[in-house]
Amino acid sequence: MQLSDRVMNVRPSGVRKIFDLARKVKDPINLSIGEPDFDIPEPIKDEGIAWIKAGFNKYTPSGGIPELREMLLNHLKQDKGIICDDVIITAGVTGGLLLALMVTLNPLDEVIIPDPYFVLYEYQVLLLGGRPVFIDTYPDFTIKEDRLRAAITDRTKVILVNSPNNPTGMVCSREELEMVARVAREKNILLFSDDIYDRFVYENGDERVYLGSLYDRTLTFGGFSKTWGMTGWRLGYVAGPSEIIQCMVTMQQYVFSSVNSFAQKAALKALRYNTDSLIDAYKRKRDLIYEGLKDKYNVLKPKGAYFIFPEVPDGDGDRFVEKALKKKLFIIPGSVFSSRKTNVRISFAASEGDIIKGIEILRKMA
Repeated sequence: MQLSDRVMNVRPSGVRKIFDLARKVKDPINLSIGEPDFDIPEPIKDEGIAWIKAGFNKYTPSGGIPELREMLLNHLKQDKGIICDDVIITAGVTGGLLLALMVTLNPLDEVIIPDPYFVLYEYQVLLLGGRPVFIDTYPDFTIKEDRLRAAITDRTKVILVNSPNNPTGMVCSREELEMVARVAREKNILLFSDDIYDRFVYENGDERVYLGSLYDRTLTFGGFSKTWGMTGWRLGYVAGPSEIIQCMVTMQQYVFSSVNSFAQKAALKALRYNTDSLIDAYKRKRDLIYEGLKDKYNVLKPKGAYFIFPEVPDGDGDRFVEKALKKKLFIIPGSVFSSRKTNVRISFAASEGDIIKGIEILRKMA
């Protein structure tokens, strides 16, 4: 069998590898998962079921159903202050990012990605013939202007920012985002802002600033997977300049055709459904795991998302994860998300009982 050079350069996801292992173990303590531990709220499930029964099960327009695009556009502009002309409905943020890269990248164009980063960023850029350029954000996981400027070349097309961040749980400050926007404007570079965890902010949430509100050449990525627990329904969106969004709509015709029909109708309900009470529980879980680890590990307190990213005692996160697996504790090695292997990603999107059990094991391992 002859395979493409493209696929030969891609290794299986380290995150998925851990997920697969966890499924084979009886009663695992699974702190590896990257999705909310709450189910889709009943009214949203009922809405989806109602549209299935009503026969809304056919192809939809490639850009998404008009009423959802309109509602999202108003929501992003009025409630979040995002600068955008249009929005496309996508197969999750993953599908949105792929489309965005397809319509903006030429071979050898560069995408600047702060390290640590979500694993798919690197490989989507590589699959499309681009070049990921990583900037180190250790030890405090903030974007430094001198490092950002040093990474920019004549081939730089995009700067990609994920805040709140997976895997670190850090949230960019207003000053960081203003700096990134200023540099991008000066250099005429596109910004991609992955805002999928935007509702999971635990410090100064009322003062939240979005990168897409600071610079008009920003593509804002979001979705329904995290805030409403709709991970398996694969529904996201991208908002930004009309010229780019319309090209993405055309590209979607040939890549995904269209996205889940009934989920789009349910999303109209979701946008009007408040999940604050569900998300508030994550601040308590964040505090629980941070307080349980801070005296044993070098670790920063997460400000958002539902991950914590401690440095392990011997600096070898890969080996640490192997030892944890033997104790039925499932966590992810930091090397999956970074050029360094000094840390591990721990998810607190789990029951408080599992978090407490995980803390006990981690304290003993330290």
